Amino acid sequence: MKKPRRVSIMLQLDWAYKRHAGIFAGTQQYAQEHNWHSIVDEFVDNTLSTNTAESVPYDGIIARVTTEELSQQAARLNVPLVNVLHASPCAAVLPGVFIDLHTVGRIRAEHLLSRGLRRFANLTMMGDNAMAMDQNGFVEVITEAGCSCVTVQISPTASSSVDRWRQTEKTIATWMDSWRPPIGVVIGSESTARMVVQMCHNRGWRVPEDVAIIAGYNEPVFCEGLHPTLTSIEMGYERVGYEAAQLLDRLMDGEAPPPGPIILQSKGLVVRESTDFFAVEDKLVAAAMKFIAENCHKVIGQDDVSLAVKAETRTLQRRFQKFLKRPIVAEIRRVRIERAKRELAKGNSDLAEIARDVGFGDRIRMSEIFRRELGISPSDYRRERQLGEQTTR
Repeated sequence: MKKPRRVSIMLQLDWAYKRHAGIFAGTQQYAQEHNWHSIVDEFVDNTLSTNTAESVPYDGIIARVTTEELSQQAARLNVPLVNVLHASPCAAVLPGVFIDLHTVGRIRAEHLLSRGLRRFANLTMMGDNAMAMDQNGFVEVITEAGCSCVTVQISPTASSSVDRWRQTEKTIATWMDSWRPPIGVVIGSESTARMVVQMCHNRGWRVPEDVAIIAGYNEPVFCEGLHPTLTSIEMGYERVGYEAAQLLDRLMDGEAPPPGPIILQSKGLVVRESTDFFAVEDKLVAAAMKFIAENCHKVIGQDDVSLAVKAETRTLQRRFQKFLKRPIVAEIRRVRIERAKRELAKGNSDLAEIARDVGFGDRIRMSEIFRRELGISPSDYRRERQLGEQTTR
């Protein structure tokens, strides 16, 4: 019987975040399928430093590589190492598996723009390369839409002392002084978003009516535990862990590392109360957008929307062009696409069923619109977001 491979796992599991626990769960799914012996070793760099090539304790390592020492020790002992930390100092040289954060930022921007917002703000942590990629994607879409974004950075150690906490509050307050509601705001972490929500309340600003917020990467305690619940991005960290284990298996078999990191797509947006609002200055257009969002799964056209808000179609069409820069039918199509994308990312529902449920009628029509608007088929869009599917950069 083949001897089980001994694989070290270093994922900072004492931090109860999905980016740690989810990746671990993915590695363990693969380990069970392939009869690995997984060993949690949060100081594997130190473990390797006390060994020679004749006494290597592990066949491979999956880690959030926070220092160069681990990379050096693994190279010295010729132990395959896969990195799952985007902000690692060794990210450019080690085989790695990451979520496409640039696209995550674009998804955030598209959602806030779809709510009719035209003013935006973004908060990230100093020195966090992952948040910077996310922010770049967000600002890119906002700029393409002809809008601007007020950005700010805070220290990642803001809660390490009272003084730093108070200084962080002042930095955020100054940033908020530049806002003119209604505004769409993206915040890198859910805990910071909760601070901003409270500061909005202190100013008499409503969330989401005055400030619509998307925060972090869908940590349930912060996103769902208080009101308003927070719209967020579900990253699918389990897939990162599974793909990292699969990559490590190939490296342990002697395959050469891929030319770049494996890049996976997120599972998509989870819409909650903090963005459940249409911030359009024209009340007629806002009412029409609300009707479309609630009824896009039905067979509706521009006349149905006009009738619902008690307006002539020609009048409503002019308002849409003035405030949204697109016709009514384009908004109906956009909302259906957004809803279809969320359904496709959830699981394996039949494409014909999804097409009917979101209002496209049949899968052929949905496929035509996806290819024209997104440059990809619905099945390929879903495949990118399923466990085991990947793209390599």
